[in-house]
Amino acid sequence: HVEVAIQYNDSYNETIFSYANNIRTQEGGTHEAGFKAAVTRIINDYAKKNNILKENENNLTGEDIREGMVAIINVKVPEPQFEGQTKTKLGNSEVRGIVEGVIGEYLNIFLEENPSVAKKIIEKAVSAARAREAARKARELTRRKNALESTTLPGKLADCSLKDPSLCELYIVEGDSAGGSAKQGRDRLFQAILPIRGKILNVEKARLDKILGNEEIRTIITAMVTGIGEDFDIEKARYHKLIIMTDADVDGAHIRTLLLTFLYRYMPQLIDHGYVYIAQPPLFKVKKNKIETYLYSEEELENHLQKIGRDNYSIQRYKGLGEMNPEQLWDTTMDPNTRTLWRVNLEDAIKADEIFTILMGDKVEPRRDFIQSNAKYVRNLDV
Repeated sequence: HVEVAIQYNDSYNETIFSYANNIRTQEGGTHEAGFKAAVTRIINDYAKKNNILKENENNLTGEDIREGMVAIINVKVPEPQFEGQTKTKLGNSEVRGIVEGVIGEYLNIFLEENPSVAKKIIEKAVSAARAREAARKARELTRRKNALESTTLPGKLADCSLKDPSLCELYIVEGDSAGGSAKQGRDRLFQAILPIRGKILNVEKARLDKILGNEEIRTIITAMVTGIGEDFDIEKARYHKLIIMTDADVDGAHIRTLLLTFLYRYMPQLIDHGYVYIAQPPLFKVKKNKIETYLYSEEELENHLQKIGRDNYSIQRYKGLGEMNPEQLWDTTMDPNTRTLWRVNLEDAIKADEIFTILMGDKVEPRRDFIQSNAKYVRNLDV
């Protein structure tokens, strides 16, 4: 039993959710492979047969054809075999042929009956192919020949000395000032620091060639060594902790959101494997009787003031990481014994995809509706 739904949109992302017996198969499998093979074959055949692609032109790749595609695949298999590290990859070999046959038959009928839609899909794929070639050239600039070669370090990356990725951390830090403090305050044995300048590109509104043209994004890709998209290989990860460390204000939250959008769209396996974290720098420093206490929320501050009494104390509100010296940054945000890290988890993939599209996409109306619907839940507004 094969169930498939396909919807194209004008974005540059490919989104496929596959299931076997209603169990999410995050690592794909034979059903997903059969689906992709059928879509690639049928659309190329249609394009050649209807002279949208000339006989002497190269076939469109599956990646080009699936740009802007949202698809859900569900198969019912009597005796499913699950493989992969997390047992979320369907391994039944017979399923590929069945899915490929079903999709091939019905997709061909749809294209024949809807030539205007077919033409739009193929034109989008041709445009994607041109951009892919430009991206290929840009991608070469992100390749770090050897993760451990200091001579090929990207940008302003200060690497750590340990070579075991499972013990190594990469801090992506907002701004050169905080980056400088982090480099001085870190433990050089296992902590690498990569300062980035300001807000990176919003990848939700850009094609891969433009994304790879962005210096800050290119530097992150090169530092991690994994590659991105179809080239991504989790086994090549130089660090098993990627920690986003930004200012505790609206601009810092925006930069954090842009980074998470990039990681979710182009390096989602880092999130799936639990490699992505968000640092929690303190919001306040309270000093009383020469004792300094760092506090990480309004609630913590209120509780602390009730505890120590509300007289003869000083309070400092931190707006930026650059306000802390290297020792303070280490004590509050980087020391594994005292710091607080939030690990980024993906609990509901479909909901996450929807939220990223609403908040970071081109369309204003859904974003306005979302803000109006959720405005009542805002507790802290920084204007």
